[in-house]
Amino acid sequence: MSHHHFILHKPYGFLSQFIYELKRRKRLLGELYDFPEGTMAIGRLDEDSEGLLLLTTDGKMSELVRSKKVEKEYYVQVDGVITQEAIDEIKKGVLIGFNGKKYLTKPCKAQLLEEIPDFGPRGKKIRDERHGPTSWAAITIREGKFRQVRKMTSAVGFPTLRLVRVRVGNVYLDHLQAGEVKEVEDFNLNDI
Repeated sequence: MSHHHFILHKPYGFLSQFIYELKRRKRLLGELYDFPEGTMAIGRLDEDSEGLLLLTTDGKMSELVRSKKVEKEYYVQVDGVITQEAIDEIKKGVLIGFNGKKYLTKPCKAQLLEEIPDFGPRGKKIRDERHGPTSWAAITIREGKFRQVRKMTSAVGFPTLRLVRVRVGNVYLDHLQAGEVKEVEDFNLNDI
């Protein structure tokens, strides 16, 4: 059986799933594209997060991508002008809450972004300039605790306003527009 693999730019306001059992109406991935039966999202992006989401019909591929071998890179817009000291703290690891306990994040890559990324407007306006300045940083992790990147920026005093995943392994978001789906031969993750 041949498998199908997809790259999706998940828009703000969508769940990273196809079925939602609770009563409230939520926007699901099936609204964006006619995916074949058995398609699953590899990992998750929260409803209020955007960016690169890989989907596949191959469960083994899903396991590989979710492993700690694969880097995930995020661009985050934060409240305030993030300092180099805060970036350095994030790189070393910060204490975040996870499952009711404190968790020290693993060392990671982080840097200030000098240029504002051009993702276009988000589905819901973030806020306007009257609330003070914002800035952007890039954070690359190999682990993926619940809302980890958001918790990391908050831990150093710069809450995340917008989070966009731009890379998983060597697969990039590139110029996919929000809601756009591209079917690919495979994810070419051999050189991880």
